[in-house]
Amino acid sequence: MFAAIVSVWALLVGISLLMMGSGLQGSLLGVRASVEDFSALMTGVVMSSYYAGFVLGSVVTPRLISRVGHIRVFGALASIASAIALMHAVFVEPIVWSALRVLTGFCYIGLFIVAESWINDRSTNENRGQLLSIYMMVMTGAMATGPLLLNLGRTTGYDLFILASVLVSVGLVPVALTTYSAPKFEEQERFSLRKLYSISPLGVAGALINGATAGALVWLAAVYGRSIGMDIEDISIFTAASIVGGTILVWPIGRLSDRYDRRLILTGVALVGGVSASIAAIAIAPSPVAQMCAVAVVGGLTMPLYSLAVAHTNDHLQPKQMVAASSGLLLANGIGGMAGPAIAGGAMQFLGPAGYFWFPAAAIFALGGFALFRMTRSAAVPSEEQRDFVQLPRTSGISARLALRNQMDRDIAQMSRR
Repeated sequence: MFAAIVSVWALLVGISLLMMGSGLQGSLLGVRASVEDFSALMTGVVMSSYYAGFVLGSVVTPRLISRVGHIRVFGALASIASAIALMHAVFVEPIVWSALRVLTGFCYIGLFIVAESWINDRSTNENRGQLLSIYMMVMTGAMATGPLLLNLGRTTGYDLFILASVLVSVGLVPVALTTYSAPKFEEQERFSLRKLYSISPLGVAGALINGATAGALVWLAAVYGRSIGMDIEDISIFTAASIVGGTILVWPIGRLSDRYDRRLILTGVALVGGVSASIAAIAIAPSPVAQMCAVAVVGGLTMPLYSLAVAHTNDHLQPKQMVAASSGLLLANGIGGMAGPAIAGGAMQFLGPAGYFWFPAAAIFALGGFALFRMTRSAAVPSEEQRDFVQLPRTSGISARLALRNQMDRDIAQMSRR
């Protein structure tokens, strides 16, 4: 484990600082938008814009890397992202913020692609699983830490925007000073969404709904907290809970999906998640602690949907098709992210704060209904033929390649023992 960490320590430190900056910036924008009297709908549009840049960057960044290399792309994008964080404090206008969020999403997907390319290049058969687990822990921990930094300054001033910018800038330093050679560039094969949907309709739907609900829960958490009267400390913990909650139930849900029909597990998760979100919407608890528990539960039941969607799709693919399919599912997830916060913001504007929970409830119920419909249209994949469930970050397809290579290594090892 120690050797695996040493091999990519610079990237792990850099990406943790970048994710803290991203988590702080997203939460800060939600609070500041409320202070500046942005409507909930407009705030949702601002937050959705991040995913527009995310999708665009997933297409453009590989071309940039092929031309100038990983380190130059990482440095350029980190510098731009740092400057953009400061620009939010200078131009406090919804339209300007939307444009800046597009650029932010573009920069961050590029940074993820570079970081995950490096980790993929440094991995071996012996440490691949360890590296993926470490990377996931760093990503989640840093993203959840970001909102807690709201307590270090004034949300109405420049302080926290400067802090977000500093975190992004400093995150560049370990990578710029690393002595490791840059990885070789590998162009990713892609599936069209139409082709992918023809293979696994439920997989595409699951990735889409996960993007919509996860984006809404995380990026509008601060808006919801402020609308029900939480102070900054409570808002920061509430937002962190929406992120951490997503990791709590991943393992048990994954284990169940490996033993039973994934469609049945997905339906059950959707039903329980939808009911939980509905209860949270109907009975808005006066206690901040109760609110934090509610968002952690809803997050815990919605965040694993992406990994479930990937696992279900892989059950219908040949091993050589899986990496290309993961890129298609990531695109569907990004499209969902473009829609989710905007729709949830509209729901909050017309239904009040409860709309924050009503949107994921409706979306997850719809996914559960679609899963039941698909169960009537095709037979289940036998559990012994299912691919192993693997928790995946919703960043770039390269992390999926790393996970799938690890899974195929395990499959080969198991076959050799027989």
